[in-house]
Amino acid sequence: MPDKDTLERAREDAREGKSPSTQAGEFVREEIDHIREGKHGAASAKQAIAIGLSEARRAGVKLPPPKAGTTSPQVRKKAERDIEVGQSGTKKKTSAKRSKAVENALKKKGHAAASHAALSRQAKQAAAKRSPSSRSQTATKAALTRARIRRDHAGR
Repeated sequence: MPDKDTLERAREDAREGKSPSTQAGEFVREEIDHIREGKHGAASAKQAIAIGLSEARRAGVKLPPPKAGTTSPQVRKKAERDIEVGQSGTKKKTSAKRSKAVENALKKKGHAAASHAALSRQAKQAAAKRSPSSRSQTATKAALTRARIRRDHAGR
């Protein structure tokens, strides 16, 4: 279950009109923090990110499932189930046995998945799969956002 402040930050991002992936970033950040502080571990940076995205979908963030062919069918199905849970409004109580089992399994995993090196490696691998034009477009958008934020903060 996500922390109240994480849910609030995600809702604030939604109110500000930020993209679903930005809203979901709050949940991923929380997951990374949990691994770093030793609450539990993860097998890889990819798993840590996947757990955060799953929590975001279940919390109601309108994040679409991965496109067919980009991940395994099981991952896509899980994402679709998470979306249904998040959009339904009614929450079924999570099985205590299942919750404990997941927690125990994650506790046995390592904590290196949330290291700066592991996250950097994951980001570089993800970027390498994208086309140069796509990366360039993202970088241009980021630069414009940075400039806008600096301009807004300078005006205060």
